[in-house]
Amino acid sequence: MTIPQRRAAFFIETERDQRFTGPATGDERRMLAAFLADHRATLELKCAGLVEELARRSVEPSTLSLLGLVRHLADMERRWFRAVLAGQDAPPRFSSAQDRDGDFDGAVADPAAVAEAWEAWRDEVAFAERFAAEAPDLDVEAEDAWRGKVSLRWVLIHMIEEYARHNGHADLLRERIDGAIGI
Repeated sequence: MTIPQRRAAFFIETERDQRFTGPATGDERRMLAAFLADHRATLELKCAGLVEELARRSVEPSTLSLLGLVRHLADMERRWFRAVLAGQDAPPRFSSAQDRDGDFDGAVADPAAVAEAWEAWRDEVAFAERFAAEAPDLDVEAEDAWRGKVSLRWVLIHMIEEYARHNGHADLLRERIDGAIGI
């Protein structure tokens, strides 16, 4: 019997990986916030050390790229936390009703575009973290045109799902760029 070998090196040694070490029991808000923070950190890890390569597409005709994922997730953070839950007039930064795929289509190999995407993503994550921490409870509700009434609890779970799905895409995109794999 042989032991399977890994195809490539992990992004980070498991001993140094600080993700997914949050609470497994206790306060629901802390658990949800920790899982979401871990998935956000995973996206950053999958993109680490890349600039222009972030815009590399998966395979034609897809416009999927790591940079597109950063832009898309910035828009999702903005939508759910600013526009829906906080009720702010906060249109998406990278897509629009006229260009629904602008988050992916506009992801170009330009250092300024990359910096803009990361700045937007970090701004939206910071707002979302503050909103979730300062909300009186997870039952804070708001009306959404797509889902109807949603709670902060639902948004946190939805965002965990959103990141988990897209981090799977990020795994494949990063492996295609330089062979780096990992959780």
